[in-house]
Amino acid sequence: MMNIKELLIAGIAAAALLSSCASSRDFVYLNDMEAGQKYPFDYRHEAVVQCNDRLAITVTCKQMELAMPFNVNGGSFSVSQDGKVAASSNGNAAGYRVDNYGNIEFPILGTLHIEGLKLSEVADLIKAKIIDGDYIKAPMVSIDFLNFKYTVLGAIGHTGTFTSEDGRVTLLEAIANAGDLSNRSRLDRIAVIRETNGKKEIYLHDIRSREIFNSPCFFLQQNDIIYVEPKYKKKDREDKTLQYVTLFTSFVTTICSVIWAVNSTRK
Repeated sequence: MMNIKELLIAGIAAAALLSSCASSRDFVYLNDMEAGQKYPFDYRHEAVVQCNDRLAITVTCKQMELAMPFNVNGGSFSVSQDGKVAASSNGNAAGYRVDNYGNIEFPILGTLHIEGLKLSEVADLIKAKIIDGDYIKAPMVSIDFLNFKYTVLGAIGHTGTFTSEDGRVTLLEAIANAGDLSNRSRLDRIAVIRETNGKKEIYLHDIRSREIFNSPCFFLQQNDIIYVEPKYKKKDREDKTLQYVTLFTSFVTTICSVIWAVNSTRK
């Protein structure tokens, strides 16, 4: 007959084994992809400008002094002793805020409506207005997001709001940045909640499928919310295994307590 020490060791070993089985993953991302096959996606993706975005906009040209009036809020320049003008890396961190009407106030050009435009389209708009106004013949315009962010919630490594410097983040990258999925995550219920034209829309994804590349949310937009639904609506194999571990541990503890009580009575 096993003594108390042997019973405890056996119980701990069994619990550790079952816990290990419960924590191991049995899913594979994009498991319907085939080696050697090519899966197209929108590699030219650009984020779309929304209200309350902040943009860093810098206008340059061969004669830098001509560009200075267009960089009051977005760029910084220095003038050397010999009169040469050069761009400085220390621009205005505040940038240009897109107001609630989708507009920015740009030096010389005035009010520009840019909501719903891609960054390249905003650059083209500014270039065209500078050329049409005969201010600069060949201007160059660079634009970057200053506050591109997205939020991750639900059954995932760690939740929170994340930022991106270039505004180009895929759904897979966002999941990785948030600590990856877990055994508590529903792989077929990864939602992206997006605001479009003042209305919220929800898109559902199955991360096991290559169809995720065809989703309009494969590349995130500003202020997207990613929600990973947990498996609380049904008990899967991992959850049942955890229940068995808890039950077995309780059983072992009870048996040990009874044996200890019996042995104490006999003494």
